[in-house]
Amino acid sequence: MRNATVTPEGDRIRWVELPGQEPSRVYVHGLGATSPAYFTEVAVHPLLAGRRSLLIDLLGHGISDRPTGFDYTLEAHADALAVALTSAGVTGAELVAHSMGGSVAIVLAARHPHLVSRLVLIDANLDPIPRVPASGGSSGIAAYSEQEFVTDGWKEVRDRVGSHWWSTMRLAGREALHRSALHLTRGTVPTMRELLLDLKIPRTYLLPETDGPLPGADALTEAGVSVVAIPDCGHNIMLDNPEAFVRAAAEALAD
Repeated sequence: MRNATVTPEGDRIRWVELPGQEPSRVYVHGLGATSPAYFTEVAVHPLLAGRRSLLIDLLGHGISDRPTGFDYTLEAHADALAVALTSAGVTGAELVAHSMGGSVAIVLAARHPHLVSRLVLIDANLDPIPRVPASGGSSGIAAYSEQEFVTDGWKEVRDRVGSHWWSTMRLAGREALHRSALHLTRGTVPTMRELLLDLKIPRTYLLPETDGPLPGADALTEAGVSVVAIPDCGHNIMLDNPEAFVRAAAEALAD
């Protein structure tokens, strides 16, 4: 396990690192997740192995610190991640990023372009989404006030999301989880979609085939984003169908 101090208060981001060739490959998890749990199987697959790989946990999640004074905006997550990658000597990395992590990766590429050479986004959030009470994921978490969530709301979320997601969500700081969800629903200005459209690096967007056509896919394709539907999976593509995920990711990452 490696780590880097990413805030003036001394808070640390931590990651599991697999040795290999450069350029580095950085795996970034989604809301309430942790990269080692979500990406280890695919990162060591023969089609993806051999690169220096950082399975990194965003601040507030997994094995990273959980400061209560951090605001957990997408921009703040991206900037903290940039500090960690710089500390690790990473430049021009290939980012493989899931859900909220994909949103953070887009912001990272826009704000710190020297750190990112390629994006593989896994069912990432591209647009603001409404806050919906009693729903799952970020929209349900963000529907609470922070105080409501920290005191009792987290228990209701625990029961809604189920044991699989909760197994990693419980590792996140409660303030971190709520603020991350809130800012994910709000999105960025310009939106993550608009930032993605403007990037000039190779970009691939993977989504579950059962979701149907990705909204705005034509504009993404016209801007050079490869949109790829993956069969037999839900939102957690790399867990639900790792073989199909690895094939699609390897093609996206091919030189």
